[in-house]
Amino acid sequence: MKHHDQVADAFGSTAAAYLTSQVHASGADLENLAATFAALKTGAAAATVLDMGCGAGHASFAVAPHVREVVAYDIAAPMLETVEAAAKARGLTTVRTQQGAAESLPFADARFDWAVTRMSAHHWRDVPRALREAHRVLKPGGRIQFIDIAGIDDPLYDTHIQAIELLRDASHIRDYRADEWVAMLDAAGFDAQVTERWRIALDFDSWVARMRTPPERVTAIRSMWERAPDEVRQYFEVQNDFSFKLDALRIEGVRRG
Repeated sequence: MKHHDQVADAFGSTAAAYLTSQVHASGADLENLAATFAALKTGAAAATVLDMGCGAGHASFAVAPHVREVVAYDIAAPMLETVEAAAKARGLTTVRTQQGAAESLPFADARFDWAVTRMSAHHWRDVPRALREAHRVLKPGGRIQFIDIAGIDDPLYDTHIQAIELLRDASHIRDYRADEWVAMLDAAGFDAQVTERWRIALDFDSWVARMRTPPERVTAIRSMWERAPDEVRQYFEVQNDFSFKLDALRIEGVRRG
């Protein structure tokens, strides 16, 4: 199975779980995303937004009341079906869906005013290409707001969390560090900076259940946490039940040219 198919398969079968997941359906980052669009003074009601890798649609739902159109874009058709049903139930008439990969956007040049993504890019097969596509479909001066799990500067910590993420979800590629994000965005034609960092507390049992992680991989993750160096366990605040904390970041930017 190729990676894109693996992502579509993994998240297509877990769409309902991601819609109801408290980690994904709530949080200060989601509130701040909504507040960004609510606070826009000029042209907000006419703005068009692309939600890249929309998942169960929480970023789209946060933005939708404040703009003319949100295109919820994802590789997994069942995720899009979940988004359509949830948007209808919430009365969000500005949300529409379209299927595809982040690296290949089926939209005209300069189609959107904004591009957003939340907790998706660590699954993208080719992030630089996806960012070049985002640059292409944004209008000159168009803006981005990306939210994702963050890689860690310390190689010891980073190696452990990347391995654990991959064990939990075979479609995982990489949690990128802040400097990697800024460099990739700069190369794609954006002036960008990391504007916020925080930590996300994860309940271990629901974290692996949501992804339907196979039992042998759950056992492997527990073993990794048990055998991790003390400073690794302390950094991630690993609990007796293997619950822990992940780093997250927000990147905001403007399209050059």
